[in-house]
Amino acid sequence: MTIRILLADDESLLRMAFTMVLEIQPDMAVVGEAADGAQAERLARQLHPDVVLMDVRMPGPDGIEATRRIVRDCPQTRVLILTTFDLDEYAFAGLKAGASGFLLKNSRPDDLLTAIRSIAGGDAVVSPRITRRLLENFAPQLLNGGGPGQDERLARLTTRERQVLIQVGRGLSNAEIAAALHLAEATVKTHLGRILDKLQLRDRVQAVVFAYESRLIQPG
Repeated sequence: MTIRILLADDESLLRMAFTMVLEIQPDMAVVGEAADGAQAERLARQLHPDVVLMDVRMPGPDGIEATRRIVRDCPQTRVLILTTFDLDEYAFAGLKAGASGFLLKNSRPDDLLTAIRSIAGGDAVVSPRITRRLLENFAPQLLNGGGPGQDERLARLTTRERQVLIQVGRGLSNAEIAAALHLAEATVKTHLGRILDKLQLRDRVQAVVFAYESRLIQPG
């Protein structure tokens, strides 16, 4: 199965470099290139790529706003944010906008390929622990009032599912959650799948963001 990729970056040389790396992979194909946020949105709606490599600093709607619109309009498309620092505000904003992860621009080609394959397979690139560190750093921007009852989706969860979500929000792996809650690891995985489905979340990283936004987890 070929992973269809859309490149969104205002630097043509960088797009060319990415294309050279991606096109020699037997399971990847670059289906389009965008030089600004508006073009990225338009091509995403037209081409329905599996993955968008999204730069954050582009003319027009920036990469964060373009990500938010693509996630909204193209539910099957995953976005990988390209950023300069792993704990900067752009990475935080990208995850909050619905990206499935972020990657440093100076990452090795092998890391880029692994990230694309992971996202295309439904996984998140950024670990829950890194996500939590981001949320701790930018908590004032995230917590904008309200409490756990503010999001009606929380009522869909069972008591056990809520317990699992809290542990996910704390950055624990499935094995660590299983030990903390005295469950089988397979049971934790099942609960997490149901949580994502009930809350209409894309992946584990989005679950961590949701746990903070709904105030199941308090910064610090």
